[in-house]
Amino acid sequence: MRVLVVEDEPLMAAAIRDGLRLEAIAADLAGDGDTALELLSINSYDIAVLDRDVPGPSGDEIAKSIVASGTGTPILMLTAADRLDDKASGFELGADDYLTKPFELRELVLRLRALDRRRSLNRPPVRELAGLRLDPFRREVYRDGRYVALTRKQFAVLEVLVAAEGGVVSAEELLERAWDENADPFTNAVRITVSALRKRLGEPWIISTVLGVGYRIDTTSDSEGGSGDRG
Repeated sequence: MRVLVVEDEPLMAAAIRDGLRLEAIAADLAGDGDTALELLSINSYDIAVLDRDVPGPSGDEIAKSIVASGTGTPILMLTAADRLDDKASGFELGADDYLTKPFELRELVLRLRALDRRRSLNRPPVRELAGLRLDPFRREVYRDGRYVALTRKQFAVLEVLVAAEGGVVSAEELLERAWDENADPFTNAVRITVSALRKRLGEPWIISTVLGVGYRIDTTSDSEGGSGDRG
């Protein structure tokens, strides 16, 4: 299990990290909201442990960002705010669990493991197609056994294409499913993202353009029709 711990008290943060390490739980530390958001944009975490009162974007703002990202990362709020109203507002923001300070490390470990078990039951299946292996839960992609680093948008587009199992997906559908509702229907974002995605996945090109229709994962051995970067 890998967790992000957002805690601005250095001694407490270090104690949590070291205690979790003894329980085979890896923890990255963030002492402020900006660092937390940066780490969340780079890494995939099984759980986020948030102190609500941290410098920069607050724990509440971080929670909102996690929920809006659609990653499904569980949130455990670990905070001194122990009134019932505080807990209620935390759950309304998207928290999956709430632990008040002071606390026993053992209880934190038990709660983390319970959240991880719960998430494991709802993990989407790993998809494999034409040499691609896409793990939606860990947000990892492999091509012929080689790890491919993708941006969140590239991953979202590839996830839609792989789910179609070789069927054609229109640019309009990709825009609807991989972008938000405010996306400009006349944008070139889909074409640009697909072009970048092809390059990330490498040759032979595996994403084919069906002119005037859309895009598909080429399941043929020679990847015919997928060699260009045309939109």
